[in-house]
Amino acid sequence: MSNLGAYLKTRQFRNTILLVIASVIGVVLIAFFSLGYYTRHGEGIPVPKLKGQNIDRALATLKEQGFNIKIDSVYVPDEAPGTVVEQDPDAGTNVKEGRTIYLTMVTQLAPNVSLPDLITEQSIYREAVATLSNYGLKIGDTTYRSDIARDRILEVRFNGQVIKPGTKLPKGSRLDLVLGNGEGASEVDIPELINLDLDAAKFSIKGAGLTIGTITYEGSITDSTNVTVVSQSPMKSDSTSKTSIGTRINLTVSQGKAPNVPN
Repeated sequence: MSNLGAYLKTRQFRNTILLVIASVIGVVLIAFFSLGYYTRHGEGIPVPKLKGQNIDRALATLKEQGFNIKIDSVYVPDEAPGTVVEQDPDAGTNVKEGRTIYLTMVTQLAPNVSLPDLITEQSIYREAVATLSNYGLKIGDTTYRSDIARDRILEVRFNGQVIKPGTKLPKGSRLDLVLGNGEGASEVDIPELINLDLDAAKFSIKGAGLTIGTITYEGSITDSTNVTVVSQSPMKSDSTSKTSIGTRINLTVSQGKAPNVPN
């Protein structure tokens, strides 16, 4: 045991320990620098900034620097066709020569979408904006015309032409809308109701934007489903042909079908 202790104190032992430590450090350094050399760590070509450029210019830049290229396309309404909107790897990334760079460009042709039905659904302006936005369509000019409903969609126009639901349009198209002003016409024509059966007269009154007033039954009525209008108030005449919207129309009816109405 005393011999081992004496050996540990000798210069030979210290030299051996130092040699081992130096050998380990040398192996680690050799491995590190060899790996860095093998992988070309820290070396490469920085990827140029391509987003926002035209695709032709971006391709020329990449080919000049020796990169491979793959291109995808997407439709973006507010970007010019052919503009690069995405790149991978990002600009400034160091990559090896020959690396594939992935680009996404704005497609040259917008896909078609079908115009949703805003008329039958009686959509109002706020609802129409949301619906058209979901279809990738935009709102252009808005005009108003007489209609009892405020902001109701009355017509949809594209390039000055009235278009129907289901019409195919390029995505991103701007549509002009004709809306109701909520006032309607101040006056409407007085309908001629004499000799109409009661149901037909009621239909005409409502269709004209007027109100059904008092209904007076004249004579003996045995079947209330078989009555004919014999007088009305107000009534169209040479001096009066229009009345205010919403006016009450009073009717007098009697038993029997209207003339010239087949049984």
